[in-house]
Amino acid sequence: MHDYTAPQVTALLGELHRRGLPYGLLWGSASPGETTLDGRLLIDFGNAPVSTLLNLLHLLRDTDRNAAWEHEPR
Repeated sequence: MHDYTAPQVTALLGELHRRGLPYGLLWGSASPGETTLDGRLLIDFGNAPVSTLLNLLHLLRDTDRNAAWEHEPR
């Protein structure tokens, strides 16, 4: 978590926006923050750490993956 740069976090936020949009998850103003906590860059949507962003993306990726399995012809 300590090695993410602001451009990498920005890319992850873009993915979160794209994947979250169909589910009503909107963070249009989210951006990499200027603040760090214990060496971790905070994201400016309630000062969440990058780990929260990664966890949200993981959940959305799992949801997309499961949806693909459910719609696959048998």
